[in-house]
Amino acid sequence: MDYEWVVVGGGIQGSTIAAFLVKNNKVSPDKLRIIDPHEMPLFKWTKSTERIGMKFLRSPFVHHLDVDPFSLRNYAVNHHRKKSEFYGVYKRPSLEIFNEHSQSLFQDLGLEASWHQGYVNGIDRENEMWCISTDSGERLEANNVVLALGINDQLNVPEWADSIKLGQNQLFHIFDDAANISKLRPPVAVIGGGITAAHSVIKLSALYPGQVTLIKRHPFRVCDFDSDPGWLGPKYQKSYLRIMDYSERREVIKKARNRGSLPSELFHKLKKLENNQTIKVVDGEISSAKEEENQEMILSVDTQEVKVHSVVFATGFRPSRPGGSWLEKAIEKFGLPCANCGYPIVSQSLEWCPHLYVTGPLAELEIGPIARNISGARQAAERIVRSV
Repeated sequence: MDYEWVVVGGGIQGSTIAAFLVKNNKVSPDKLRIIDPHEMPLFKWTKSTERIGMKFLRSPFVHHLDVDPFSLRNYAVNHHRKKSEFYGVYKRPSLEIFNEHSQSLFQDLGLEASWHQGYVNGIDRENEMWCISTDSGERLEANNVVLALGINDQLNVPEWADSIKLGQNQLFHIFDDAANISKLRPPVAVIGGGITAAHSVIKLSALYPGQVTLIKRHPFRVCDFDSDPGWLGPKYQKSYLRIMDYSERREVIKKARNRGSLPSELFHKLKKLENNQTIKVVDGEISSAKEEENQEMILSVDTQEVKVHSVVFATGFRPSRPGGSWLEKAIEKFGLPCANCGYPIVSQSLEWCPHLYVTGPLAELEIGPIARNISGARQAAERIVRSV
């Protein structure tokens, strides 16, 4: 069957563009397909945020999946929700109300009818239509395609961990699907210094009080957001878009992102836990790890040793371009332009070539440092919708 639009990816990015297309009357749900490996929208987001025990989003209340910036606030008022659903001066929404609002939006727009579960493994062009193939042998044809691919499956694990052959569930990345934090053998080390590590440590300290050590390479970096709010509008975007050299744009993105940072309330929580001796905090680089006979691990952190039974990595994702080999083939076949870093060079409307659009990480050389965030998803959706 032919569709007007196919969105590849049903996370925050894909769900936002789908909602914007339907709400702006660019497509009806029956002429739209969202292809994703999971059974429901935002599956990975919901599982990951739940696993680390996130209570509030880092972004303010105007950043969500609906077109009207005040939609989430109105939803809270209409459903008589407490003011405590929004935290701090930026009124950051609770994870609970954000997820509830998102699911309500999908239902109101009838987007369940657009959902198509499957792994995309190819994209081709036939009879002036895009053909998307999945690993189960299906083929979907569409006039327009949006690639809303994330990097969530590109888990970053330090090289020193390769030599450790620990028992099952005792050494894993926090976002590994097979991870089970309730079955860890204490004492536990959490590796990382950013917001994910902070959430993970706070959650684990309740399960294993006095038995959790946070190991980080740098002092705490306390920032309200993961990039300066000036990146949300023309203040920084105007000068960014005047940069014609894409290698220079990549450097600007790297510098602008507050990598490995955390907001102040999490910093204060960690400090309190440390003062109460509920957690330990160790600064330094892990140079090696060796396994003892009793499955104890000795981590060499600069000049000291930390002995643990379990290690949880909160070390983020590898920055390589998402999509893997099937996207690589499409880039070669259709001569899709890429910068030296491998990421797409696209038009202002985020078109990579006619009727093939990108959002999320794939759009960051055009959107800038906020591309992977909810605010970036909204701006990308606005650009695409405005251009069609």
